[in-house]
Amino acid sequence: MRRGKLIAAVVATALAFSMSACAEDSGSSTSADSSGGAGGSGTIKSGLKVAFLPKQVNNPYFDTSDNKGGKVAVEEFKGTYSETGPSEASPSAQVSYINTLSQQGANVIAVSANDKDAICGALKDARQNGAKVVTYDSDTKPECRDLFINQASTEGIAKIQVKLISDAIGADGGEIAILSATANATNQNAWIEQMKTELAKPEYSKLKLVDTVYGDDDDQKSFQEAQGLLAKHPNLKGIISPTTVGIAAAGRYLSGSSYKGKVQLTGLGTPNQMKAYVKDGTVKAFALWNPADLGYLAAYAGAALASGLIKGKEGDKFTAGKLGEFTVGKDGVVLLGDPYTFKADNIDQFNF
Repeated sequence: MRRGKLIAAVVATALAFSMSACAEDSGSSTSADSSGGAGGSGTIKSGLKVAFLPKQVNNPYFDTSDNKGGKVAVEEFKGTYSETGPSEASPSAQVSYINTLSQQGANVIAVSANDKDAICGALKDARQNGAKVVTYDSDTKPECRDLFINQASTEGIAKIQVKLISDAIGADGGEIAILSATANATNQNAWIEQMKTELAKPEYSKLKLVDTVYGDDDDQKSFQEAQGLLAKHPNLKGIISPTTVGIAAAGRYLSGSSYKGKVQLTGLGTPNQMKAYVKDGTVKAFALWNPADLGYLAAYAGAALASGLIKGKEGDKFTAGKLGEFTVGKDGVVLLGDPYTFKADNIDQFNF
């Protein structure tokens, strides 16, 4: 997908959420011409078992990425889709699910890792049993999977969040804090480190990072952590929450408190979660990619691997349905694109 056409693509995807994406069965395999399948002249095998394993189930972000993205893609190439996972995000909670999926003969396991190390052993066993492993949203060590579908570059995600909090607070700057997900989440930690690098730049010299706390992608704990930040740091001017659960919980706390409009909030959220807080003035702007596109791309990448169309090597090319052609980069990373900024004048255009 090319980010220059991001708005049109996101709107199209949002509209597609209410439509059936089941393709017409035409035989034992799906051609690139008939379904937008991977590979210029190859075919995706019909009947692939594709399982999505998010950090936690019943999370709005993963409901979108998996069920409104991954499932749509799997139906397009005539595979069998499933989603399973823990109800709480923790480093080792995903291991038993990986083992079960491997035993059930999953052809593709798409997993968003709660920890880059904890699930590696189980993933390696699954690969030895024949499964292709694609990480999305949050990676493991490269040797533990075949591909990583990265929603955006670490640098791009960090830059946009630091810029948004700086713009929201204004020229005088002040103290800021980060409300993250779990302490072991690979993507969160990478973004936070890169945000620290951004904050060291001269243009952000008036911003001071005073604390980083973890809500464990749990709504109530994230709400309490946001509350605790303000109690601990009475001069706090802004919060960055690079997690959809955290930013929504922080928005709910700020919007009902005396800090509304005084303490700025930004981070990564979905439009449907954040619309009310943008419209009531709690949040000026926030960012995200389209999570449905992320799951959709992960499914097609896994199918291309399982069909032998690519090996996951740097330079491999495959086609991901409506999103177009992608190229595998260094360390088996496939980049979806740049994050997008949502604000009052555009948020009503989106529905996810």
